[in-house]
Amino acid sequence: MKRATRPARGRAAGHRQAGRDPARWRGRMPHSPCCTQPANAPLLRCTAGALTLSPTPYPGAPTTMTAKRALIVDDSRSARVILGRMLEGYGLQVDTAESAEQALEYLREQRPDVIFMDHLMPGMDGFQAVQALKANPHTATIPVMMYTSQEGELYLSQARALGAVGVLPKTVKQTDVSRVLYQLRLLPDRRAADSTHSLPAAQAASGASETEVVPIERSHEPGEIERAVRGAIGPALEEQTTELRRCVTHGLEALGRRMTARLEALAARLPEAPPASASAIPERPARRRWLPLAATVALAWVPALVLGALYVQALSSTSGPASADSRLGALEAQQAQILTLLAELRAELRSPAADSEPAQPAPAGLRTTIEQVPYGEAPLAGARLERLRALLAELPDFRGRLRITTYVGDFCLTGNALEGYSIAADDLPVTGCDLLGNPFDDGLTMAERQSLDFANLISTFQREVGDTLAIGVQHLGRQPRVAYPDRARAALTAGEWNRIAAQNNRVEFALEPAS
Repeated sequence: MKRATRPARGRAAGHRQAGRDPARWRGRMPHSPCCTQPANAPLLRCTAGALTLSPTPYPGAPTTMTAKRALIVDDSRSARVILGRMLEGYGLQVDTAESAEQALEYLREQRPDVIFMDHLMPGMDGFQAVQALKANPHTATIPVMMYTSQEGELYLSQARALGAVGVLPKTVKQTDVSRVLYQLRLLPDRRAADSTHSLPAAQAASGASETEVVPIERSHEPGEIERAVRGAIGPALEEQTTELRRCVTHGLEALGRRMTARLEALAARLPEAPPASASAIPERPARRRWLPLAATVALAWVPALVLGALYVQALSSTSGPASADSRLGALEAQQAQILTLLAELRAELRSPAADSEPAQPAPAGLRTTIEQVPYGEAPLAGARLERLRALLAELPDFRGRLRITTYVGDFCLTGNALEGYSIAADDLPVTGCDLLGNPFDDGLTMAERQSLDFANLISTFQREVGDTLAIGVQHLGRQPRVAYPDRARAALTAGEWNRIAAQNNRVEFALEPAS
């Protein structure tokens, strides 16, 4: 077993090095009245009777001697060294293993707080090692983070299905490591640390009975601590700004693509007027026919403008780290308002569209099975997967196409964006709902809607039957099967609303025979 170590840089670095005895370390310090400070104060260092600043390597590194332990399993020495140095910068003790077999041998005697596992290794690969860890009750509760160059939503789904908590790329950044450590609670919460530091009694060890009180004048110039804090969080804020810009840009692009597809589909369904004279065409019905298109255009512009405003506000907020918590609360409140506004716009859009467009009958020979999806569950998993399994068992000789379509229902929810939402009580009036929507489903990607068992079932079935049955999966979003009631109705309760939302939150299996 190899041990990743990092040479100490000065006394402050030696104080944080894993395995050092704090009592022995303090014994080598020069005698000074200020050196009676606690050993767990890494921001302060004694030099010749003076108090100077010694910042921690990374913001958020723990200041106590009870360091957590991490195990890195990778056959690449450079990968072990890079990740090990980052983890040591956060105060973690790091052990390394060159193979999965060596890691399993290590775990017989040691129990780390987290394991970073490579995927492609000689002998046992990362997935096999994760399965072995989860099968052993002594190691099943240790969080495993895949540390690999593999990427993609399908790989992430497979890793989570086997028991890994996530995937960390080989091109890892400091922000990725800190995010993982905070999620695994291996670092204290950013807001839990006290922003003020008090100096200990200067005469506790020397036995002096009197101390001179020196008044300190407040200066408007930034001090050493403030400059050190700014230097430490400056790169992190720049990376967060870049990540925020990327996320907002991708979100706006995805929104534009979805709205363009909706507009094209809506325009294709609009009936063409028969040839006639200009005087014979009634003007009012023509305006009514284009009402759904105008409403859809409005629906496309409103979220784009709101997201743009949030993006500008988020960029400006990076200049004031001291008020980050208050701005975070304001952004969460604005997010809830945006989701409510979108739900209202969708409800207004459904009414004219339903009046102006006749219902289209299902294609001849189409057999449709509908399965409801409870709120908070993946659409293509659980009971829906068992229904699909039974349906495929009935189709050994069927020739045609199986269309699997997922839809979203808007539920009456209580809660907030920070702590999460839950189904409201049945007797709660709809006006008391914190949100009418489905934030759980809105946050899922197409790969996350499908469980690993679903992907394996489809792959196995298509290998057995060949190309006689084509299977297609699509997500059509909010297309209610049952119309929602008017929210202005006084006696409308959350239970009544959610019963309708449950019927609209569904998966449809449609069989279409080959022509």
